[in-house]
Amino acid sequence: MSESASTRPRVALLQMTTGIDPAANAAAMAAAVAEAAGNGAAMLFTPEMSGLLDRDRARGSRHVVAEAESPVLETVRNAAAKAGIWVHIGSLAVQAAKDEQGVARWANRAFVIDPAGEIAARYDKIHMFDVDLASGETWRESAAYQPGEAVVTVDCPLGRLGLAICYDIRFPALFEELGRLKCDAIAIPAAFTVPTGRAHWHLLQRARAVEASAFVIAAAQVGRHADGRETYGHSLVVDPWGDVLLDMGSESGPHGVLGYADIDLARIGEIRQQVPSLANRRAMPRSNP
Repeated sequence: MSESASTRPRVALLQMTTGIDPAANAAAMAAAVAEAAGNGAAMLFTPEMSGLLDRDRARGSRHVVAEAESPVLETVRNAAAKAGIWVHIGSLAVQAAKDEQGVARWANRAFVIDPAGEIAARYDKIHMFDVDLASGETWRESAAYQPGEAVVTVDCPLGRLGLAICYDIRFPALFEELGRLKCDAIAIPAAFTVPTGRAHWHLLQRARAVEASAFVIAAAQVGRHADGRETYGHSLVVDPWGDVLLDMGSESGPHGVLGYADIDLARIGEIRQQVPSLANRRAMPRSNP
């Protein structure tokens, strides 16, 4: 754990109904940065796809640019520097480098921004949401996005923060690695669908917190969006014992809604002493052929 980390930092979560206008979304995020800092938060967390949520990829593609050209990222970096606060942008759609076949796709990329407005870490979502739900919803994230290839952690006011995004939560190997890296907290921003949210959201978030003996901070999209989709909400903060410290339910507003939780970092050591699962972990033996 970082020696500079306060023993009880306050985190703020922005629960959004992100639309198809990046300028409006960026303005909402900048306002949230200022408000969170004013209310004593050390760090603000926003959902997956905070800058643009548009299932019409032809329309949305006009706003997907390289990271260095992103007006949303620039706005939030400036707001973080002005307020002197850490910000975790759950993710933005950005233009990625061309793949081995020379095809240019997008990245679903999270950013951690420090109080000087500098980018402290980046994480590209590893697992692509390619599903056909019983509700009739069909999603093919891999049609536009290329998966990330690196597990990422960063030191921040919460100690060591591990990064994941939405559908990543269903893949235990990522969280096993974040646990091995002794993360104090894990960010899992999301735009969960309503059917999967009702069935699995709380279950999976609490399980990831328990198995990593870490806090989980999950800022979420909520409600009916301009592109027609509906997301589950229920932004959560879960402690290492699996207790829910914050559940924002279906709260929404035209510029998003903020929720707060105070993180008792001493709780991490207490839980790891009671249930030393990270210390007791062993490599799995190979199965018989």
